[in-house]
Amino acid sequence: MKYLHTMVRVRDLDASLRFYCEGLGLKETRRIENEKGRYTLVFVAADETPHAEVELTYNWPGEDVTSEDYGSARNFGHLAFRVADIYATCERLQAMGYTINRPPRDGHMAFVRSPDLVSIELLQEGNLPAQEPWASMPNTGVW
Repeated sequence: MKYLHTMVRVRDLDASLRFYCEGLGLKETRRIENEKGRYTLVFVAADETPHAEVELTYNWPGEDVTSEDYGSARNFGHLAFRVADIYATCERLQAMGYTINRPPRDGHMAFVRSPDLVSIELLQEGNLPAQEPWASMPNTGVW
């Protein structure tokens, strides 16, 4: 058996690519436009693990596509990424307008949600000492 990818439905492909690529630093590895099926698949992955892709599925709007409610995405769980500097990653995401729902108070773990409410766990590679303002920040919302 070979792991292939995880699929996440997205409401706004551009907003999702901004989050996953600009915010998290993933790279688009391939894209499939299916005119007959009226959807776009964009695969993204980290440089260090190009085989472990996330498939962003965007269903095109139109008369034959209803406005589907994807819910709060809590039934999915989360995606986890190891990062070189959790503080810099959280600062970049925060500067882009994303809420850090569980700040990296311990210098090791944080949670943020994508534009489609998918929980993203960030885990520090190695250990960083606790650092302000993160050490004093409370949790916000759910993750």
